[in-house]
Amino acid sequence: MSSNWTAPVLVFVGLFMIGGVVSFLKQGIKIGAAVLGVGAALAITAGVLWW
Repeated sequence: MSSNWTAPVLVFVGLFMIGGVVSFLKQGIKIGAAVLGVGAALAITAGVLWW
């Protein structure tokens, strides 16, 4: 486990954003889902690499 809380917070934010992607897709907002998907991938990747 990392000595700070940055990595787990980034992973949590990424997972939260994946929920937003699902919500946007259900509403038919494809551009928003794509933007959130990229942001979620970046947040999860940063959290894993920081770990």
